[in-house]
Amino acid sequence: MSLKEKEEKVELEGEILEAFGGGMFKIAFANGHQAIGYVSGKMRRYRIRMAPGDRVRVELSPYDPTRGRIVYRER
Repeated sequence: MSLKEKEEKVELEGEILEAFGGGMFKIAFANGHQAIGYVSGKMRRYRIRMAPGDRVRVELSPYDPTRGRIVYRER
């Protein structure tokens, strides 16, 4: 088993419910699950703004599904 297989990310779409300081957001998914998401490095670098109500794509780790990384904001 390669290292890449072990670190497979789960990618889900959700909606931002609440914004916290430091680029952290509470996100709700269609299945009723909620998670805390932080902004990925490229989104920070290009200063992509997000607000409650925005649809986002989140990468979740299979080890801790309560935290994830926001990788894309839907238009």
